[in-house]
Amino acid sequence: MRTKILGICALAVCLAAAILTTGSPPQTEVEKSWNKKAAAAYLDQRADWWTSWPVAARDHETLCVSCHTAVPYALSRPALRAALGENSPSASERLLLDSVTKRVRLWKEVEPFYSDEKRGAHKTAESRGTEAVLNALILASHDAPSGKLSENTRAAFHNMWALQKTAGDERGAWSWLRFGNEPWEADDSQFYGASLAAVAAGTAPQNYRATPEIQNNLKLLRDYLARECMKQSPINQVVLLWASATWPELLTAEQRESILSEILSKQQADGGWSLASLVGPWKRADGSPLELRSDGYATGLIMLALAQTGLPRKDLKQGRAWLVRNQNPTQGMWPGFSLNNGRDPSSDTGRFMSDAATAYAVLALTQAE
Repeated sequence: MRTKILGICALAVCLAAAILTTGSPPQTEVEKSWNKKAAAAYLDQRADWWTSWPVAARDHETLCVSCHTAVPYALSRPALRAALGENSPSASERLLLDSVTKRVRLWKEVEPFYSDEKRGAHKTAESRGTEAVLNALILASHDAPSGKLSENTRAAFHNMWALQKTAGDERGAWSWLRFGNEPWEADDSQFYGASLAAVAAGTAPQNYRATPEIQNNLKLLRDYLARECMKQSPINQVVLLWASATWPELLTAEQRESILSEILSKQQADGGWSLASLVGPWKRADGSPLELRSDGYATGLIMLALAQTGLPRKDLKQGRAWLVRNQNPTQGMWPGFSLNNGRDPSSDTGRFMSDAATAYAVLALTQAE
């Protein structure tokens, strides 16, 4: 009898342990396999460096908003806040947001990021157009969780629409910085910039796109993106796909299917994507070979766009797994490789692509959760 009782007790203990183990939903592979704290630490450290780097400083004690470090940071860092138990923006977020807000408020007083006098023809107009779009994107993304569009964000959109081209082959777009650098400052980056403007307009809360005064601007933008869409490199089309998640009218069903088919055909055997395979016949200025390995920027951006377009989770599994496997376990970052030169990836300027890679990997993984 004693043996029987002991056996029943042992069974009860096992059953209790099983209930405790399985009583709550198990963590997904993504949730238990990537380090949010380390990712936030890397992003914060890089933002700290950028905001204190003399080269990034601009007039009126403001900062250049870079496509490689500042913009991805502003978009991605809030996504980690809940997971880390934070109630307010990090110090670097606040510094960046304050700089953007200050430049929006002093729009007619601040100098352009680059001027014709110092950097050559068209740089003043290109700087203004680029900054106007990026300011609106950052502030609209900041407002979105609250559901309320701030006056500063409305002012940023006002600045942006005022610089939209209304005539010629580029009507609907903005002047965009061209320094011969892919993927953000090349001759085809104007489409990238217009797609970011669409992301901003689609992200803005309080049904901003229904504002009567901007309907002609929205039509110009939509027509430009539709007109130029199928001429673009796959990586530019990915940004438009991202924009279409909140603004579905940007793409026809046929265009969406064509882009999805092209992007999925570029997925590598390891589950990731290589940025080098998505920019067409691009070559580095120094003649060195492009890095063909999968990278965090291409994979993160694509996974973000695919998730937001509603692609079934089973179709995203390999890409998520690549992101989980490829976070640096000690630095918290994801790998990114320059398309323009063979910089030392351990240097501050050599980490620009890893800054973007880490930010978009974070956005993709938090979206997956």
